[in-house]
Amino acid sequence: MKAIWSMAGVLLVASLALGQEEVRSTPAQVRIDQARSAIEKHPEHPQAYNDLALALARRARETGDPALYEQAEAALRKSFRLQPDNFEGLKVQSWLLLGKHEFAKARELARELNRRSPDDVLVYGYLADAHAELGNYEEAEAAAQWMLDLRPGNIPGLTRAAYLRELHGDIEGALELMRNAYDRTDPSEFEDRAWLLTQLGHLHLVIGEQREAESALTEALRLFPGYHYALGTLGTLRMEQQRWKEAVELLEQRHAAAPHPENLYPLAQALERAGRPREARKAFRDFERQASRESEGADNANRELIFYYIEHANEPAQALRLAEREAARRQDVHTLDAYAWALHANGRDREARAQLERVRKIGSRDPLFQSHARAIPAGKEVSG
Repeated sequence: MKAIWSMAGVLLVASLALGQEEVRSTPAQVRIDQARSAIEKHPEHPQAYNDLALALARRARETGDPALYEQAEAALRKSFRLQPDNFEGLKVQSWLLLGKHEFAKARELARELNRRSPDDVLVYGYLADAHAELGNYEEAEAAAQWMLDLRPGNIPGLTRAAYLRELHGDIEGALELMRNAYDRTDPSEFEDRAWLLTQLGHLHLVIGEQREAESALTEALRLFPGYHYALGTLGTLRMEQQRWKEAVELLEQRHAAAPHPENLYPLAQALERAGRPREARKAFRDFERQASRESEGADNANRELIFYYIEHANEPAQALRLAEREAARRQDVHTLDAYAWALHANGRDREARAQLERVRKIGSRDPLFQSHARAIPAGKEVSG
């Protein structure tokens, strides 16, 4: 999932050892090499191509490079030519669909796989991911619970349960589950551990624990230097601390590592607040051009584009058109909040409050949601 877990994400990692810089392969790179070696030895085995596709998808999370999903899909096509609709290949396909934000397709495929194998833990994980991204939170919770019932303490189940706890406002419970997952993760899986530390940093930040957030994020970047998720969350922390120069530097590094429009938007905001208006205006223009270009696709920056139209471009009608289209596709709390803000910008506060009430019932303590709830007066409606 965007920005956070993912539930449904830099470069080669450089580590310092005895004062000398040495390059180490990432966990995903190791698996890519292993899978390619297996393919060379046994090109007739479909599982080797499944393993390659899965490793490429993991590398996509490490780097934020969506082109790796195309390579993974190419590997899967070879697997299916050898053994059409093989189960393990379809599982990888479900994860790829999640990574590409094709959540409805991922849900339908995961449902089919669940019918074929009702005790597969990871299939329940894909169901949980897809339902959560679509806003079907009860179904997501049921799937996550099945994961933990089938295999108590499994790491994918713990992280999904943590995300759902966060959505429902139980940040302390989410922290406990994420710590449990971190403690159970093999130290050699340093990207996984960096990802988990980034989630811990984010959770601490939600409840204002800046010192704890900084500690977790610093450790994540020690484990995985240049990790784009950790850079982004640390940049958010610096923004909250009004340390604008440092925020800009961190968000520039994150955008250089993962140059997506959703990563350019907060950089433009940081430049603006750092007193660099010319650079901010250029970054906002670049963001609008890039985000508009991908707006029709599933993997988009539409939420950021909605906020841009309202808060920077003074185009509330355009924001509302985009919000209505996105809300027709998915009903998660982040999309509903953006939809409510677009309604508010167009003077439709009664409808905005109705959407915010749906968000409120989920229980999230997200500071942005709370800010919007305070800004939109109850019951007011402006004509025109």
